[in-house]
Amino acid sequence: MENFTPISALLGGVLIGSAAAVLLWLNGRVAGVSGIFNGALLPQSGEAAWRAMFLLGLVAGASLYVAVNPEGYAPRTGFPATLLVVGGFLVGFGTRMGGGCTSGHGVCGIARLSIRSVIATAVFVLAGVVTVLVIRHLVGVGA
Repeated sequence: MENFTPISALLGGVLIGSAAAVLLWLNGRVAGVSGIFNGALLPQSGEAAWRAMFLLGLVAGASLYVAVNPEGYAPRTGFPATLLVVGGFLVGFGTRMGGGCTSGHGVCGIARLSIRSVIATAVFVLAGVVTVLVIRHLVGVGA
């Protein structure tokens, strides 16, 4: 949390919220990144272009940030590759099981006052807290 500033958090939130609102307004779609990614892998007619553009925008935005502010991004080290692969699989499994990801439920679903999304987001956060507790404090990885 050394690089946290309220201004960067506010700007990030405004950008995420604006992107979600524009996607809903122009396409009638919720900005759930896991669903957008899944739909890009298995595109239906007329769906591939906007999904690809959305995903390219995520990569381009992150790349631009790193190019403009290289000190703002420091990759974490010291994590076994096996744990990263297992973690990625579990995130994908949980996303599928929960019917969406934090962007779909946490940003868009809560904004639409969806009780299902509030519960899903609470479960995501709780799972994250338990994961950090186990991996960092009980197993001792990345501490």
